[in-house]
Amino acid sequence: MPPGSAAITKDTEVLTLPKPQNASQKSSTKKSKKLKIAVIFGGRSTEHRVSCVSASCIIKNLDKTKYDIVTVGITYRGDWLPYSGPVSHIPGDKWVEEAYKENNFTPAEGHNSLDLALAAIQQCDCIFPVLHGYNGEDGTVQGLFELLGIPYVGCGVYASACGMDKAFAKVQFGKAGLPQVDYIIAYKDVFERDPAAYAAEVEARFGFPCFVKPANCGSSVGVGKVRSAAELPAALAESLKYDKKALIEPYVECREIECGVIGNSDASAFTPGEVRSTVTDFYDYDSKYVDGMNECIIPAAVPPEKLEEIKALAVRAFKAIEGAGLSRVDFFYKKDGTILLNEINTLPGFTECSMYPKLAVSDGVSYSELLDRLISLAFERHDADKRCFR
Repeated sequence: MPPGSAAITKDTEVLTLPKPQNASQKSSTKKSKKLKIAVIFGGRSTEHRVSCVSASCIIKNLDKTKYDIVTVGITYRGDWLPYSGPVSHIPGDKWVEEAYKENNFTPAEGHNSLDLALAAIQQCDCIFPVLHGYNGEDGTVQGLFELLGIPYVGCGVYASACGMDKAFAKVQFGKAGLPQVDYIIAYKDVFERDPAAYAAEVEARFGFPCFVKPANCGSSVGVGKVRSAAELPAALAESLKYDKKALIEPYVECREIECGVIGNSDASAFTPGEVRSTVTDFYDYDSKYVDGMNECIIPAAVPPEKLEEIKALAVRAFKAIEGAGLSRVDFFYKKDGTILLNEINTLPGFTECSMYPKLAVSDGVSYSELLDRLISLAFERHDADKRCFR
């Protein structure tokens, strides 16, 4: 079996996801049982829009000869709505009005739709959560799936919560002996009492320029570059709009390398790639999600032995938080060849310009095959968990 693939076991029935097939084999595939997959997207976080775009790409690339797809969207208000309309209406949120009508709810009644959504999800064999940020990849919705007892793609409750909280993740990485940049954790209550509270500590620890980012946001939301002590309060105020704590890190002259990890206890890494913003001086939100604003170089332009070192560090980071299924691990690569772990993303983007699927494709794994493997891994982890006495 290729890395990251697994047999799917559901009760006493075993279903093995086939490898990509040629035309002569497709007729027999159609006769096999299809799995029902719930794709959940949207959410209440600042990354709602990215989630919707990722979900539309995933739905388009799921092999319809293997899967029946049930889509459930979560509005900005937090309403869970089954949706059977056009996939093209998911980005841009045109789906929302259609889903209310489809389920005979008005927005004022939307909070009553959760029962309908859960009923639809419970009829599925596996859940593919395409939810970024708050209440999506922080362990909360994963806890719901655990209570439902349904296999789901990606990391479990603990790893999701740890990966989302960058401050806590750094503590775990430090315990695992992983190389990383220095950092200061800034707390909202302390900052509100004294906006200048952290300037002296930054000066003493690593100086300026530095970067400030919310501890619990992804997609570069709320990230700011700070060039002097005078700019620090405004940058912290911006980051702390999104979270009750923020990370302050030194500016590191480096290149940004990203590495995809796939698997469970036997996780492996894809060949790392390098990402360069073609517009801004750091890899911000638009650089990640606006096509043409970044350049992806796969493999990263570093010596072969450094590629292998990055892959090994990525797997170590994944295991440090007890990851499962997938993650994207980001690194800084300095001019002298030093490699520093930046952060881990337990549910990376799946848009057309997202790095994780590009890394898989570069290693010969098509987008559709990647989704097959992730679903297989969800069943593998679910079965392993069931074998534990609880």
